[in-house]
Amino acid sequence: MAAALASFGLLIVLACAAMLALHAARRWRAGAAAHVDLRAGLKALPRRYLTDVHDVVARKSFNARFHALTAGGFLASLGLMCLAALPGIGGAWLWGGVAVSLCAMTCGAAMVGWRRQVLRPGELSGGGFARLPIALLAYSLGFLVVALNATFGGGLPVFVPLLFAGIGLVGAADLLLGIGRGPLKHALNGALHLIAHPRPSRFSDQGGERQSALLPLDLEAEKLGAEGPHDFAWNRLLGFEACVQCGRCETLCPAYAAGLPLNPKAFIQDIAGAFSHGASDYAGHGHPGGRARGTSGSDRALVGEGAAIHPDTLWACTTCRACVEACPMMIEHVDAVVDLRRFQTLELGAAPGKASDVLEALRHADNPGGLEAARRIDWASDLRLPLAAKAGTFDVLLWLGDAAFDLRGQRSLRALIRLLRLAEVDFAVLGADELDCGDLARRLGDEATFQGLAVRTIAQLAGLDFNRIVTMDPHALHCLRNEYPAFGLDRPVLHHTAFLADLVECGRLMLKPLSGTVTYHDPCYLGRYNGETEAPRRLLDALGLERREMQHSGLFSRCCGGGGGAPVTDVEGEFRIADQRVDQARATGAGCVAVACPNCTAMLEGVVEPRPEVREIAELVLEAAT
Repeated sequence: MAAALASFGLLIVLACAAMLALHAARRWRAGAAAHVDLRAGLKALPRRYLTDVHDVVARKSFNARFHALTAGGFLASLGLMCLAALPGIGGAWLWGGVAVSLCAMTCGAAMVGWRRQVLRPGELSGGGFARLPIALLAYSLGFLVVALNATFGGGLPVFVPLLFAGIGLVGAADLLLGIGRGPLKHALNGALHLIAHPRPSRFSDQGGERQSALLPLDLEAEKLGAEGPHDFAWNRLLGFEACVQCGRCETLCPAYAAGLPLNPKAFIQDIAGAFSHGASDYAGHGHPGGRARGTSGSDRALVGEGAAIHPDTLWACTTCRACVEACPMMIEHVDAVVDLRRFQTLELGAAPGKASDVLEALRHADNPGGLEAARRIDWASDLRLPLAAKAGTFDVLLWLGDAAFDLRGQRSLRALIRLLRLAEVDFAVLGADELDCGDLARRLGDEATFQGLAVRTIAQLAGLDFNRIVTMDPHALHCLRNEYPAFGLDRPVLHHTAFLADLVECGRLMLKPLSGTVTYHDPCYLGRYNGETEAPRRLLDALGLERREMQHSGLFSRCCGGGGGAPVTDVEGEFRIADQRVDQARATGAGCVAVACPNCTAMLEGVVEPRPEVREIAELVLEAAT
């Protein structure tokens, strides 16, 4: 009797949960239209969950174990008990399976409780999540007694399994009804988000590309960018509600660590709360710096004084994608940041700090410094750089980038140019004809300026006869390689570290060993945006230097603070992001920090001494070249 009542009770709770899910679906569908291949996504869901999501969860092995035990045990027991509620189906064998599933779940729930009550990592949210272990244990232990009693013939007095069935139903109700606004909201939303993900090619079933390019904005649209929640595509709204509030993005965000007013977890919850019910029930860490989190309904602006997102929060982001790399639910935080910035910049003209002046300079001089085009190569008159417009056919177009306007960047470019000549590379430069790639404009939300630069550059390159582009600037690399193809560019684009590594490995550059210790700082736009972490390390190893890794390295490197327009938006924090990165370099004891990005060079060299010497990798290679 108790077993039958428990099974029918679960069916009722599941029906209520399904109604909540349908209500949530109506909220998502209020978002902007998006083309989604739902059939392909549904077919790929098991692989995306068990492979792609699990790979991220498994970065913390303890979490992976309790997640597998708890989720697996819960789903298996739930399915078996619902099956037992059907007429003519049941028996000791079925309830035995339920008991085994619930034993596994109990172990997982105990681990969840240990983590929340004993380990207590600071990034976890409270609220409904605080009672999650209790609900899990109530469900698993309550129904475990019922299942064991049914398995072994029902020897307990009838009130005992009835009592425990009631406890189990209370736990089940808390868990399943939590699909609406509680801790298990991510369970359903997360699965649907994997099916309808806005970047499906990120997943292994679609090739597992490191997809990081922003989608082009339709400049003829009635509204440019996102003002309110429903300006986001419906599948992005779904993604915001898939957030499990695990805090992995919070722990890796350089802005949050430096005390800037941005917590990426709170940012996602700000948006989710705004479109779901007007005020967030979020109970985790807020944005540092005392920025008040206001409220915004689905029909109100998201950004502004007293709105869900303070303007300083929006502009504190360095667009480094550490949050995206860390997220087990594959949420695209940076895309949301840029969509909101687009509205602020294009519709309101509200870019903060020096950003407005920089964007104005870009529009009029085609570079963020507002400098004359000829100054891009006037420092190199002694190098007699071959100009692409006069070179005819050549192999490599060397993209100089904004480093050509900076004394420190010019020193690095000189080293690279000398190496190309030592290796007898057939190269040329655009010289005064080179335009800014538009990266800064696009990250600051000025899509119109970016698209104008992209279209003009691609038209210019179409008239040249060369094989590939090489650049020292990872931001230019990303734009040219990943974002320009949407506008028609089809040339291979390489970072100079990958190109130099190939030259060394094929014997075109001969190196003598150097002595000393070095640590390598991974630029965000080279590592997380383009997946290139090994070529710079191969070069350093070829130099014979003792290489020491920092606390955060590779795909999990800490940002230098120079991306996303952060240096010109002037949002203050408790610390400088670059100072914290240099602290990590100091901790290695290395005498030198090797860098592979002009922005990173400028940011890290801006930290007061004593600190390790900052050297561009091309400079180190040139020192060893024979």
